[in-house]
Amino acid sequence: MNEAARPATPADVERLAALVEESIAEQVDDRGGSVWSVREARPLPAAPSLKAAVEDDRTLVLAGTIDDVVVGYAVVRTEELRDGRRLGLLTDVFVEPDARAVGVGEAMVDQVLEWCRAQGCSGVDALALPGNRESKNFFETFGFTARALVVHRPLT
Repeated sequence: MNEAARPATPADVERLAALVEESIAEQVDDRGGSVWSVREARPLPAAPSLKAAVEDDRTLVLAGTIDDVVVGYAVVRTEELRDGRRLGLLTDVFVEPDARAVGVGEAMVDQVLEWCRAQGCSGVDALALPGNRESKNFFETFGFTARALVVHRPLT
């Protein structure tokens, strides 16, 4: 089995869009997921925003693969901070459940971090929902730690 990550191409957009839908469906009912799915998650249909991201030189879209079959994706972009530093924003990272724990996610995040360093980023932010311990643990293996907590109170 060959796990890898590679830059996505326009030919990957439809497959990646299907993975976006799977990612949102998996997390929408988790704690924090109902607001995340309509605020931070990639808008649906996902293909137009993914196509734009693939073509944007300030964004890296990766296809995570096993034996050249796309089973995951990641999206990171840069943002200029008010003090002139650059921050990497890992907005999307997802691997199909049956393809987890074999190195696909790790390959993608390794490339994300390498790309962010090459872009001159001072750090990388990513989001994990409060009930998603698996994601939090995954990010911690790469040295990510919480730098802010968002609290929310539903009114309805």
